[in-house]
Amino acid sequence: MGLSGKRMPVAAAIAAVVLPAVAQGSGFHLMTQNASGLGNAYAGHTAAAEDASTIYYNPAGLTRLPGRQASAALHAIRPSREFATGGASAAPAGLASPGGNGGDSGDLAAVPNAYFSWQFDPRWWMGVGISVPFGLKTEYEPGWFGRFQSRRSEVKTVDINPSVAVKLTEAVSLGFGVSYQKAEVRIERSVLLLLVPPAESFARIKADDGRFGWNAEAMFDLSPATRIGVSYRSSMEHTLTGTIAFSSVPGVGTAVNTVSAKLEFPDAFSWGIAHQLSPRWELLGDVTYTRWSRIKAVPLVTTSASAVAGAGAVLDTFNFQFKDSYRVGVGANWKWRDDFTVKLGVAYDRTPVVDAFRTVTLPDADRTLVAIGGKYRVSKQATLDFGYLHMFMKDVPINQSRGLGAVAGAQGNVIGRYEADVNIVSAQFTYRF
Repeated sequence: MGLSGKRMPVAAAIAAVVLPAVAQGSGFHLMTQNASGLGNAYAGHTAAAEDASTIYYNPAGLTRLPGRQASAALHAIRPSREFATGGASAAPAGLASPGGNGGDSGDLAAVPNAYFSWQFDPRWWMGVGISVPFGLKTEYEPGWFGRFQSRRSEVKTVDINPSVAVKLTEAVSLGFGVSYQKAEVRIERSVLLLLVPPAESFARIKADDGRFGWNAEAMFDLSPATRIGVSYRSSMEHTLTGTIAFSSVPGVGTAVNTVSAKLEFPDAFSWGIAHQLSPRWELLGDVTYTRWSRIKAVPLVTTSASAVAGAGAVLDTFNFQFKDSYRVGVGANWKWRDDFTVKLGVAYDRTPVVDAFRTVTLPDADRTLVAIGGKYRVSKQATLDFGYLHMFMKDVPINQSRGLGAVAGAQGNVIGRYEADVNIVSAQFTYRF
């Protein structure tokens, strides 16, 4: 982002600020939608149906829950992401970088979810879930040399998912749900102004959108010991709209434009299995396929005219080129005693990010998940689930020497490697009425 006129610094910076952070939210799907599955690394999540949180993974599993019950969980998620420069990283135009490599860009986040289920007929169930399906925060130290690509980015989503389930036979159940999802984006980034000498401005963006989607599921009891679950969640095309404000623009002061960008959150298909090997051992497994390849090129368009850009202008087109991803998981439950079950799990999850298109707002990588947890039956009505999960992430390269249009290097160079891991601790309380 570097231009000499009054109109172009802001217009160029808009295109460089919004979309990488949006990709961060859509490119990192949070599996932590309950604590009862975390100890298994969510292996077999579409077939587990342990409590009301099955509303998110497979509402057909509600038919295994008599009466009414409520579940609430809280997850403490701590990602660690550190960048090591390859020696060629630098802010544009020789501007100073007192923040260096940017430090640890991960930050602690508390993620809640809650569910309620109700059997109102021998064959029919209904329920509602409130969850956070997408979200991530990346924040670097002020003054780091990559601040012209991103200084701080945060994406939050909240999903409200009423669902219904029916038991067709003793062996076959179906589920269906409708989701309303709210997405919010907050971004901060430096902006290069090509003056004499070059100057640094700062940009902040706020954008949001609400969108409807749907999900359909089924559960099949192959035998008294084995069941299979299948789940499909639809894509959602968010149209993010909001404002972007630039401070200290010569001759303008604070410049504001409204902007819009369409980004389709992907659909996903999951298959899971649960098998009761013995009275004390249960085995779990799953495969999930997510169509991230729906996200290729995403244009950014102004929606109002101002002193810095006209309405309807395509400011930039981001070429993400995401690939489809998959995850596989296996787990086991060991009934140590009547009131306590030990949970174990491991999973592999492939990133949708291609090395050539990795950004500082989404330095994502293939990962291996290892988890342990437990379920304690407090009383006939109440249970407590808890677990710990560690995510080993592959070291990955980044080579973002970013310009904009004819202005080479306007967003600086970030060249090197990322090292990352994630720790998650979760707890959940379930009460049956």
